[in-house]
Amino acid sequence: MLRVGILVTVLIGITATAPLAGITTAPARAAAPAPTPVVAAATKGTEVCVIADGRLVEISGMVATEDGYVVVNDGSDLENRRRVFFLDRSCRVTRTLSYPSRPRDTEDVAIARDGTIWIADIGDNDRVRTNIALWKLASGAKSPVLHRLSYPDGAHDAEALLLAGDGTPIVVTKDPGTPRLYVPDGPLRAGVTVPMRRVGEVDLPRTGTDNPWSAFGRLMVTGGANAPDGSRVVLRTYADAIEFDVTDGDVVGALTRGVPRITPLPGEPQGESITYSRDGRSLLTVSETADQAPGTRPAILSYRPAAGSVPPPATTPSAATAAPDASASTAPPSPRAAERASDGPDGAFVARLLGGLGLAMLALAVVGVLGVLAFRR
Repeated sequence: MLRVGILVTVLIGITATAPLAGITTAPARAAAPAPTPVVAAATKGTEVCVIADGRLVEISGMVATEDGYVVVNDGSDLENRRRVFFLDRSCRVTRTLSYPSRPRDTEDVAIARDGTIWIADIGDNDRVRTNIALWKLASGAKSPVLHRLSYPDGAHDAEALLLAGDGTPIVVTKDPGTPRLYVPDGPLRAGVTVPMRRVGEVDLPRTGTDNPWSAFGRLMVTGGANAPDGSRVVLRTYADAIEFDVTDGDVVGALTRGVPRITPLPGEPQGESITYSRDGRSLLTVSETADQAPGTRPAILSYRPAAGSVPPPATTPSAATAAPDASASTAPPSPRAAERASDGPDGAFVARLLGGLGLAMLALAVVGVLGVLAFRR
């Protein structure tokens, strides 16, 4: 079912955006070159510990704590898997916590500087949810509190949650290639659905890192985390960890205007979780194992983050003077957004249009094959 969900996500992203890329009436002009990201050498992660508990085969979110880890499964039909799991440093489950009501699709976990744990109930493979939810578990609390939110522009699938410097939750969607960023448009209140607003998008760097989903796996964000000291933030795909420096708690600014460092996560079977070690020196990941060979157990892996610094991208005059779009981000555009805005209705547009139509036809063919296979079964 997860593989079908990933395919649906990719096909929706392709057919919705590819044919229209580059449509604008602005005159053509050259886009400013973006700084080159720092990329670490691809090495296998170092095993920290193996999770032996049979309930934890769909791990979709993880944070490191002072005495171990907190993990959650994604949406599950089995009641004993719908828990918040607390692990010690050897990956042994020490306790679990139930939700007051049934979550729909928990996909990520974030931890605030004060120890508050946020659980992101934001998964929506079919894009049918009228609202998403965040579960807030205060330090020492016996039960998490549910907060509902709604997108301003229709349903999105999402699997990553970050926190701004002031603690504001930031939802990062799984839109292929350019995930969108949303924040609550007001204080969260239990029992009330709070609308969100879009504050930008992330221009994912292109890599060639090996992963089970090939090029598609390098286009979709499946998790995120804040460094313990707030100085960095990381998003992950099925293939890579993409890290940004954060200044003065401005996580949105870092994601939309910063230049990333890339740490490859090669060969992870189904990587959907990432967090920092408590000292901030390592990136920790864990994969789902539900679709792996029988008996496969999830292992927490440690990676050394890519080192080095990159200069911030220069702001072009066109970006600085562009008229704001009230329905979109109020942050300066990403390098990719600036490049799209500079494309006029010329040969480049025609190429994009033809490419988009080809991709749409391919998408329809794949859906047809899936339908035939399902009918035969």
